[in-house]
Amino acid sequence: MPFFYGNRRGGAGGSFGHTFLPTSNTKPKILRKSSGTRRRNPFSPSSTFFAIGITLSLLLFFAVFLRYGVPSHLSSSSSSSSSSNLKNSQLVRRPSIRRSTHKTDGSGAGVAKRSGGEISAARVDITTKDLYDRIEFLDIDGGAWKQGWQVKYDGNEWDEEKLKVFVVPHSHNDPGWKLTVDEYYNRQSRHILDTIVESLSRDARRKFIWEEMSYLEKWWRDASDLKRERFTNLVKNGQLEIVGGGWVMNDEANSHYFAIIDQIIEGNMWLNDTIGFVPKNSWSIDPFGYSATMAYLLRRMGFRNMLIQRTHYEVKKELSLHKNLEYIWRQSWDVDETTDIFVHMMPFYSYDIPHTCGPEPAICCQFDFARMRSFGYEYCPWGISPVETSPSNVQERASKLLDQYRKKSTLYRTNTLLVPLGDDFRYVSVDEAEAQFRNYQLLFDYINSNPTLRAEVKFGTLDDYFVTLREEAERKNYSLHGEIGSGELSGFPSLSGDFFTYADRNQDYFSGYFVSRPFFKAVDRILEQTLRASEIMVSFVLGYCQKLQCSRLPISFSHKLTAARRSLALFQHHDGVTGTAKDHVVEDYGTRMHTSLQDLQIFLSRAVEVLLGDIHDKRDPTVLASFEPEQTRSRYDVQAVHRILDIHEGQSHSVVFFNPLEQTRVEVVMVITSTPDISVIDSNGACVPSQVSPELQPYMKDKIFTGHHCLYWKASVPPMGLETYYVTRGFKGCEKAALAEVKIWPDLGSLTCPFPYTCSKLEGEKAEIRNAHHTIVVDATHGLIEQIIHKDGRKTVLGEEIGMYSSIGSGAYLFKPTGEARTIIEKGGHFIISSGPLVQESYSVPKTKCSKAPVSHSTRIYKLENTMQELLIEKEYHVDILGGEFNDRELIVRFKTDIDNKRIFYSDLNGFQMSRRETYDKIPIQGNYYPMPSLAFLQETSGRRFSVHSRQSLGAASLKNGWLEIMLDRRLVNDDGRGLGQGVMDNRPMNVVFQILIESNVSALHSTKYLTLHPSILSHSVGAHLNYPMHAFVSRKEEAIPSKPSSGTFAPLSSSLPCDLHIVNLKVPQPLKFPQAQSVEPRFAIFLQRRGWDSSYCSRGELECSLVSNEPVNYFNIFKDLSVQNMKPTSLNLLHDDPEMLGYAEQRGNVGQEVNMVLNPMEIQAFKLELQQRT
Repeated sequence: MPFFYGNRRGGAGGSFGHTFLPTSNTKPKILRKSSGTRRRNPFSPSSTFFAIGITLSLLLFFAVFLRYGVPSHLSSSSSSSSSSNLKNSQLVRRPSIRRSTHKTDGSGAGVAKRSGGEISAARVDITTKDLYDRIEFLDIDGGAWKQGWQVKYDGNEWDEEKLKVFVVPHSHNDPGWKLTVDEYYNRQSRHILDTIVESLSRDARRKFIWEEMSYLEKWWRDASDLKRERFTNLVKNGQLEIVGGGWVMNDEANSHYFAIIDQIIEGNMWLNDTIGFVPKNSWSIDPFGYSATMAYLLRRMGFRNMLIQRTHYEVKKELSLHKNLEYIWRQSWDVDETTDIFVHMMPFYSYDIPHTCGPEPAICCQFDFARMRSFGYEYCPWGISPVETSPSNVQERASKLLDQYRKKSTLYRTNTLLVPLGDDFRYVSVDEAEAQFRNYQLLFDYINSNPTLRAEVKFGTLDDYFVTLREEAERKNYSLHGEIGSGELSGFPSLSGDFFTYADRNQDYFSGYFVSRPFFKAVDRILEQTLRASEIMVSFVLGYCQKLQCSRLPISFSHKLTAARRSLALFQHHDGVTGTAKDHVVEDYGTRMHTSLQDLQIFLSRAVEVLLGDIHDKRDPTVLASFEPEQTRSRYDVQAVHRILDIHEGQSHSVVFFNPLEQTRVEVVMVITSTPDISVIDSNGACVPSQVSPELQPYMKDKIFTGHHCLYWKASVPPMGLETYYVTRGFKGCEKAALAEVKIWPDLGSLTCPFPYTCSKLEGEKAEIRNAHHTIVVDATHGLIEQIIHKDGRKTVLGEEIGMYSSIGSGAYLFKPTGEARTIIEKGGHFIISSGPLVQESYSVPKTKCSKAPVSHSTRIYKLENTMQELLIEKEYHVDILGGEFNDRELIVRFKTDIDNKRIFYSDLNGFQMSRRETYDKIPIQGNYYPMPSLAFLQETSGRRFSVHSRQSLGAASLKNGWLEIMLDRRLVNDDGRGLGQGVMDNRPMNVVFQILIESNVSALHSTKYLTLHPSILSHSVGAHLNYPMHAFVSRKEEAIPSKPSSGTFAPLSSSLPCDLHIVNLKVPQPLKFPQAQSVEPRFAIFLQRRGWDSSYCSRGELECSLVSNEPVNYFNIFKDLSVQNMKPTSLNLLHDDPEMLGYAEQRGNVGQEVNMVLNPMEIQAFKLELQQRT
């Protein structure tokens, strides 16, 4: 897409003789420590001063040695290891590369350790907060490099070390954007892959990189055996590198870390199984901002290097000025430097050819040789088009190109330079590829044949570049004086933080996509949680059934399981979950996810029957049909609805709950019934107290009650297990469900009271709903929360406000408001309170300044003693902004608290970690909006904290002191100039669910100026319950009320796991290979996360669970009836079995024995294992 003279949205031999450029097979040296600075100085090894210093150091060493002897942990290592008991061996952190000195300095890179805390802060050279504090955001016109400056060089920079340039051909293939993934494949991507094979096979000097496995897998299925063989040979000989190798190049703002891991596994494992290649370099040129979570996950997958492009243009300029565009990305909590990964940030506006060869796009465009003929690409907008290279012009052309290379190289520390050569869907024909390769080779030959130019240039892969750079950095030291750097690779600064919110020019911030198409952002999470539940169920069925008949169920389901993994993976694409694709492409994504959801729910329904029944049953498990999901979805673009249980006298419906979490779950559950005359009994035949309330109907102003009933009761479900309840009618042994009391404002005449409830008029203009922990005070005239009164009498102001922004220029990507959001709620409307012994709820259909209210909403509290549910406040917004009056409007909810947060708040990165956010006056509103994938909180220095957990990804800001606002939906008429060519007008009615938590700390809180805060244990649990809800299944047919219920419980875990230990996933990576794979490799994989938590809050937050630090977990005894065998640590993509290489801990002793393994806070680790039923 041409804009700002860029692309869419952004915009025969081959050796050099005794070249500095190694082949791609050269292995980099790693973990070398710093050895000085780049220029010769008194500390260089050749100086006398250096020799004296070494002598004194040796004398001091021997003095210490004679006084203290050998350190005990070294002198005793042999004996201790020989006498160690394998059953008590532990998984421990390997020694850090360099032990950091814990201190706080003025750089913003402080490392003050939390008092009594679980997590410290890393010491680094640069934080992204430092950058934002320092940058003035003036958007100064830099001339030819519009967002930089006039770059110059002296000419002697390459006298000692010649310039080594790698030109890396690439083609960016979006798996869906303007066309669907299948349309793109058939029209372009299949031909591009054909072209790569043909063009690279003609000349061994040619190189290429490819990223998206979603396209490669399609091509592989269609390709002939000869094409497959040639492709594989190109990968093996280093001409073609697969970079990243995920199913897609995922978004980093909205995607949850579960989905990111899963999509990379899907791509990497397919690639390894098919071609035998495992990627080690990441290429991420098009996501709109970058998350530190991605750096962590890649490091733990065995990646060594990353390349990124879309960061704020002012950040690029600041880093360029100090030659910090290449750095070591370190997690903010990593004091041991085990998460360090090398990053190359591209310096210019876009990844297209005009913006990659150097700082002057008008010149670089002249070297995009696909533009000089009728290949269908636009001519250079600067007026000078490329020309064919010939003997008569090669000197002039090569000099001009080399000048750009030299200027670009001055922005980096080393003399190894990366120059991408590609754009969206390039190299679609052999003729186009030949135009690029032929002309560039002539230019390369000229430069390389002239030694006085002090440059060597050739086609390369990403690995060629990183290998050469690392080799140069090891030979020469580019560290600056006082730089902390990293033991991973010396010569570069260390950095922590993330790169949100991205702006590509002027005040155009990409914060709109945090919210665009929120309906499908919600479907994404539903598919994720359903896929995870299915993976767990597949593991249990195969673990218990093995060679029994019931093992046929998951094996026959394997193809659909793979399709579901790929549906979720595809939507993680940076134009999928972002909501930035054409309408028909969004429909394609939605249809794929809907189909997979249907398939998964069918499997889960059958798996429930297998696990609750007799596993020795000889019936075909693939035709079981006793249960069906309690919620059903009729189309891809509508929300799921509850099935209505229509129960006759003397009959019952069984309801089975699956708890996907690792702790026993006690919470209020709900089903919809057609009658209020209902009782509930559990699987032991005991009566369960219950409540019925009238079902409320969103979006209906005059008919709010549906005539059906919400049946609530307290359910207790074992960890990762199943529990059965029976909803009965006419059971004489139990009391009927208690009827809720209903109060209506402004008067009873405004609505018809539903039968058989008692309705009364709500007196006054204030209303309250309460439980033992808090009282919610609501302004009934507007239907909005005013304050929270806590059980100790403290009050928290919570001024709920619903408003709208007006926008000019906003689109799928950009948020460009014309001013502040204005409230839309007026006095009036309908307000209802429903109160019962388990649930109290207020429901508001507000009067608004619009002809149709764009939102109605509920506030719920639960009355369930000693449970987490009683501690939270639930908000549900029913959003519907269809209609012309909402054009170019963005709907927000704002919580105006009395918390003195100084406009600082914290939002999560991918559901994995928190990031500190600060509102800056020098940045417009849209630049102060940040992604909120699942959590945001405010906190004041006294420690009072206000948290909002979300069930889906949205955008959030704290524009004024004490405010937290969250955008709910947006409707934009026009395109925002980033290539999509349309607005966002396909809104769907949807529900947005938040759970609010107000906490006070129990220990003093130090200054938070440089410290990223973390959720409490309670907050982690709230988020887990919200994002991994219980799955409910109901019997298809009515049954007679059981006089003695059969066993309806399945409890696979020995006991609940600690609160801070999370099973991210338990899966069979390759279920189709399950029957024959046992003798080769463990067939199961488990992913474990030790949550990092804020120790200044109550460690358990009134939860009845343990902590890993108090009760270490024996992973071999996690499962009650399944034995764990052959367990070994592996990478997060399941392809590397050396944990130390991944930066993990090393195992002391044999992992195959029964051991207590320790995982450090914040870490996720995968293990391969075998599960067998205990005999």
